[in-house]
Amino acid sequence: MCVVLFFFATFAWSMKVLIDEHIWDFDLQAALRDVSEQRREQALRFRHELGQRQSVLAYQLLKRCLREQYGMEENPLLEYGEHGKPSIAGRPDICFNLSHCREAVACVVSSRPVGIDVESIREYRPSLVHYTMSDEETAAVEGADDPATAFIRLWTMKEATVKLCGTGISTDMKRVIDRGRFVYHTTQYERYVCSVAQWADGRRGTNDIRCDYATTGNNT
Repeated sequence: MCVVLFFFATFAWSMKVLIDEHIWDFDLQAALRDVSEQRREQALRFRHELGQRQSVLAYQLLKRCLREQYGMEENPLLEYGEHGKPSIAGRPDICFNLSHCREAVACVVSSRPVGIDVESIREYRPSLVHYTMSDEETAAVEGADDPATAFIRLWTMKEATVKLCGTGISTDMKRVIDRGRFVYHTTQYERYVCSVAQWADGRRGTNDIRCDYATTGNNT
């Protein structure tokens, strides 16, 4: 399995992100046998195979992160907050988040609270921009050379933020991005964009981040 990954580390904390584009390149039935019963039931609730594959692959990426970062070999049991934010049962020291789109599945694991979102670059819709973006963000999108990609970059930042906070999409999306409260890491690929959000204040860690990239896709 070919995985795009990048790793952030400081003296105080670390964060690992895995992004896999190979949603259709594995044996789904074998993978279903390899995940926890909980995750298998969750995956099979999807009517279509794409959703099943995304659910299983996201869990497999989580397992890989946990094995490489924490030496965990067992299948993790997941718990969910009021708005669906996941956590690992019995391991409050480990924070993670999952996301997927048609092109890729993403997982982030960190020692601090974290949110991640990956979205396909879709057709530009001005009405959606005005509904979800602040006046400043709308001007930036409309003035961009590629408004569709500019919008998705901002949208993934917003989604990653609400997933970090665990508040759900009911939050006023126009006012979600706050660079004073949050730090963002956004990576654009050929057909999709991925953003990670974490708290920026000094009580939760430092913003002095070292980034090491090892990618297999077209990273721009």
